[in-house]
Amino acid sequence: MTYKQIIDSLKKGNAAPVYFLHGEEDHYIDEVSKYIENNILTEDEKSFNMTIMYGKDSDFKHVLDAARRYPVMASKQVVIIKEAQDLKTIDNLEPYLENPLESTVLVFAHKHKTLDKRKKFGKTLDKAEKAGKAVVFESKKLYENEIPDWIMDYLKDKNVRIDPDAAQLLAEYLGNDLSKIANELGKLLISLPKGNSISRELIQLNIGASKDYDVFELQAALADRNAVKSYKIAQYYMANPKSGPLPMVTGILYGFFSKAYVCAFLANKYDETYAKALGQKLYGPSKPGSMSKRYLDYRNATKNYSYIQLEKILMLLKEYDLRSKGVGLPFVGDEFNEATENGELLREMVIKILGV
Repeated sequence: MTYKQIIDSLKKGNAAPVYFLHGEEDHYIDEVSKYIENNILTEDEKSFNMTIMYGKDSDFKHVLDAARRYPVMASKQVVIIKEAQDLKTIDNLEPYLENPLESTVLVFAHKHKTLDKRKKFGKTLDKAEKAGKAVVFESKKLYENEIPDWIMDYLKDKNVRIDPDAAQLLAEYLGNDLSKIANELGKLLISLPKGNSISRELIQLNIGASKDYDVFELQAALADRNAVKSYKIAQYYMANPKSGPLPMVTGILYGFFSKAYVCAFLANKYDETYAKALGQKLYGPSKPGSMSKRYLDYRNATKNYSYIQLEKILMLLKEYDLRSKGVGLPFVGDEFNEATENGELLREMVIKILGV
């Protein structure tokens, strides 16, 4: 079952005796667990029929004792095991999975990793699922190039539109952590006037990117080896240091140049091969048939820098990331002026990158 199918089934009152939620993406595990916790029981029923425990503080006996209880003045009871990956004696629950109590909704929130279905516990769980006694859901991490579409679908469910370029910017800015993205979108929705769409400008205003220049424009300028624009952006950040904190800038640039470095070693130089290796869409969402701006930045970087130069850039970024945090940087007087020093460091770093 997909995430949406699970939620739809729960909304119809079809709660299974066991839910095993596992995988590397925490967002959907949290969302399903939260829905069950908030909606299966009424507030009055929760007092006697809701049990929440944590894997590292529990063992299989605690889980069995809770799961085998009968509900009090309710048709169901809910038992949720958070951080179930830390439940070391989980294998001892196999007999319960073979014959779970119909009046109990037992939820395992098994985060950060996928259950090994080759082991006996996994096989028992698989049999329980086929018998209709359990719902097993694997929450998979999305690839970077899937994030913009996920953002657009997520907002569509909330009747909110987002510009494709804005979705791309948000994905680049926040990475592929869905919980983090959903949290930032929640903040944006609070400030969004009714009926408006989320634009690039709104993201820049609320999430920290400069309204004049953001780190991705610096990234593009460096990829193009455009010295004039790169220096101009560096000067802007020197005058407005809070618009582009250096640890954030070095982190994003390191991710970008790391991928460009990998592509420099590809034997096949076709665009399709590059895009696949980068996990990027070859064509952009805004103009059908035109190449993605983000992809073109990567291609420009591999065209304008050799693999040796890209290697030097990665070393520079690591050096300046440490220096931005005060490592190896002298104090100014008796006190480290982080804002001023980071502005100077950014300018110095840009000059060195362009000069490799």
